[in-house]
Amino acid sequence: MVDLVALKAANAKRWANARLTRAGAFSTVAKRLSTPNAKARYQAVAAKTGVPWPFIAVAHERECSQDWSGSLAQGDPWNRVSVHVPAGRGPFRSWEDAAIDALVNCAPRAARNKDWSIGGTLTMLEQYNGLGYAARGRPSPYIWSGTDQYVSGKYVRDGVYGPSAVDRQLGCAGILMAMMALDPTITFPGTTIPPAKSIEKQEPVSIERSAGPSIAHPSQGSIGVFIANIFASVFKRK
Repeated sequence: MVDLVALKAANAKRWANARLTRAGAFSTVAKRLSTPNAKARYQAVAAKTGVPWPFIAVAHERECSQDWSGSLAQGDPWNRVSVHVPAGRGPFRSWEDAAIDALVNCAPRAARNKDWSIGGTLTMLEQYNGLGYAARGRPSPYIWSGTDQYVSGKYVRDGVYGPSAVDRQLGCAGILMAMMALDPTITFPGTTIPPAKSIEKQEPVSIERSAGPSIAHPSQGSIGVFIANIFASVFKRK
């Protein structure tokens, strides 16, 4: 049994310490999720469920890469009966209807959540995917992939955990950070984006070194200078 209070505290602490390792990729996704048309659709569902629109946006990205033909619940086509968990949902008349059903009627029933602090939001998103990682004491890649809070460990299929497997999909926390950087209206109680959030790959720095002594440029006081002065004197007399 996972202690959700402890998990909220752990996720809030990870948020405060996290840095993005794939900042460019997060920015690209955040821009796509925040377009006026996408935001309006998420806000329409938010108005019916009480679930903040950024939560809906990142869940949509994780479940089906923001495919508007895929259900928010599990990514199955919303115009057919779903076959993946939660199975047996639908068909629905629209993406919005399917999203409302996912948030109101399907576990973990995000529409019932009252804690939308960053710890509460990330923990609800983690519950949305499952608490298998928390039960193992590991950060969930569903939340932390693409940040320095996650290295490896992934359920490669239902019930099968691969400790060395790596989730390549971007995690919810980093997407939220990137969205907050684009849209100042996205806030969580008592939460800001900590400074220096990204770890960028540093390009090699070229350092010019001054040329050392040579025949053409002997060092001062050396025998090379003495010889050069002799040659200069000879050629000058000619």
